[in-house]
Amino acid sequence: MANAKKSLAKASLRNYPLWFTLPLGLIFVVLFVLPTLTSFYYAMQRWTLFDTTWIGFDNYALFFKDPFLLGGVVHTFIYAFLTSGLKVVIGMFFGVVLMSNIKLRGLLRNIVFFPVLVSTIGVGLTFQELLKPNAGILDQALHVFGIPAAGLLGDVNTALYAVIAVDVWKGVGLATVIYIAGMAAIPSEYYEAAKMDGVTAFQNFRHIILPLLRPATNTVIVLSLIGGLRSFDLIWSMTGGGPGFASDVLASLIYKKYEAGFYGLSTAGNVIMFGLILILIVPLNRFLSKREVEL
Repeated sequence: MANAKKSLAKASLRNYPLWFTLPLGLIFVVLFVLPTLTSFYYAMQRWTLFDTTWIGFDNYALFFKDPFLLGGVVHTFIYAFLTSGLKVVIGMFFGVVLMSNIKLRGLLRNIVFFPVLVSTIGVGLTFQELLKPNAGILDQALHVFGIPAAGLLGDVNTALYAVIAVDVWKGVGLATVIYIAGMAAIPSEYYEAAKMDGVTAFQNFRHIILPLLRPATNTVIVLSLIGGLRSFDLIWSMTGGGPGFASDVLASLIYKKYEAGFYGLSTAGNVIMFGLILILIVPLNRFLSKREVEL
């Protein structure tokens, strides 16, 4: 009897941490798992708030017939890969600079990270006013100096890249923080040994910092790619997918179908985007994880 009580006490002690994760797990299931599974069902319906009609895969077939789908997918990949690559490069640069012994280092860290704290919609609306063709502050300032208006958001060739630049400005602070944390975790013995060997600053970066920052780089790549592939709020608040369809991405095309009342069609588009992200991110994450192990 005493042994049984001890075994029960040990089992209870082992399961004790689970009680702390259970509330979060329940929230995750209710707010993520159930809606995700439900979306697969509603993607095969023609539905409104009051009625549903089973139509099978017709929504998927209709979505793939969208004449603007290919352009939206291309823009999505351009947006995701450019924002991810720039955040890696600029974030690593800022991380190295802000880990060095420079004056006002704390202030500069705050300045770099501040845009991350601002609402994405707020950032989008602000830059929409700044970059609005002819009437925006940027074009008005150019007029003062006799320079032709840039019209970045009104030009089909520059609208998407203007949004990409704003996205990088807003998100590079998070990448910088990740890199700073990665560099802070590098043992000081490596730097001391390199100093004794008389290596240059570039050699120090190439042979010590860059390889040991691989886990941080992998994290920035994966997070930035996921954010870029499903990006919507910044694009919508700055350009609405325009001019025309020049800055439309997959998420904005889906939202336009929702606005038009095609709820089942937009749900099917969300399922397709979910599958696209899984197909890209899961193999990439495994590949990057293997490289970490090899290191």
